[in-house]
Amino acid sequence: MAKIYIVDLSAEEKEEILKLTSCGQAPARKMKRAQILLLADEGKKDEMIVEMLHVGRATVERVRKRFVLEGLTAALNERPRPGGQRKLGPKGEAVLETLAKSEPPEGRTRWTMQLLAKRLVELKVVESISDETVRKVLKKSGSNPG
Repeated sequence: MAKIYIVDLSAEEKEEILKLTSCGQAPARKMKRAQILLLADEGKKDEMIVEMLHVGRATVERVRKRFVLEGLTAALNERPRPGGQRKLGPKGEAVLETLAKSEPPEGRTRWTMQLLAKRLVELKVVESISDETVRKVLKKSGSNPG
């Protein structure tokens, strides 16, 4: 089957890639993509590139396609990853930290992660939150429940 996405690097693009691969400071994935583009530019078939670089065939095809459709920068760099939305924004984190430093509920000697999570829901700071998320936020801020 004939290739739809043919990599044909300009002299400037090739120079940029060679500079990137020779410095040894780029992230590993970026280096692999650069190597894929260089080999594809030399006319190597996908099967050979897969074998030489120990990458998946889909990776080679994806890098080729992104280079042809979007250019060198897009082919070399990662796209942003979606990730989940944060449960607590800066205001919610401030409320949590203040709450963790306050007096614990009556009958308790200290706040637990579960109590803090429950209290945040009661105060309508969040609709729901796990005790593990509360722990991570407090750890990141350096706050300890008192």
